[in-house]
Amino acid sequence: MTKLVIFDLDGTLLNTIDDLAAACNHALRECGCPERRPEEYNMMVGRGIYNLFRAALPEGQKTDEMVELMAGHFIPYYDRHKCDLTRPYPGILDLLGRLSREKIKMAVASNKYQEGAESIVSAYFGQFGFVQVLGQREGKPIKPSPEIVEEIMSKVEGVTKDDVIYIGDSDVDMQTGNNARVRTVGVTWGFRSREELASCNPWRLADTPEELYRIIVQEEK
Repeated sequence: MTKLVIFDLDGTLLNTIDDLAAACNHALRECGCPERRPEEYNMMVGRGIYNLFRAALPEGQKTDEMVELMAGHFIPYYDRHKCDLTRPYPGILDLLGRLSREKIKMAVASNKYQEGAESIVSAYFGQFGFVQVLGQREGKPIKPSPEIVEEIMSKVEGVTKDDVIYIGDSDVDMQTGNNARVRTVGVTWGFRSREELASCNPWRLADTPEELYRIIVQEEK
């Protein structure tokens, strides 16, 4: 029986790509660098903002100094605009409501910076009472390290790895769940392809939130 579901955030619960792209392009402009096309960001996000900046910066400018400069422009802009175009994927609010009624505990494990993860989850999903919302934090490894999954599990009494499902939309997420040795489900409505997810040997793939619900409650074996 599933007792704890841990979700990735960007590309899994929320379609954040337009606001992320706008904030990163703002930071690039402020740093005197060319902007990226919005569709390029699908392959850049998911590994934390510092890796996003390194991917977006032009060759020859991917220095630590430029990354820090990007962060100084990106974070205040994104904090002001993170809800401009971001929306839950269709069916997600219904899914979370049904899981809440099933008394299945829910958490978020994201590579988004901690303050951003907390505030955006509160804005869109505050009514669901996630047991933990963890993002990228100083001194903590980012996904695909399993540490973030293990930390969330440690906060939920009586949960073993057999009771947990980890859900995400990218190769990084599939690696995270597999590294943590929990059941790992890839969702195909996010930023990456079904082929990328399948290549990482997930336990299951889900094409819709309804299908994901059935997987979680083990109506599909």
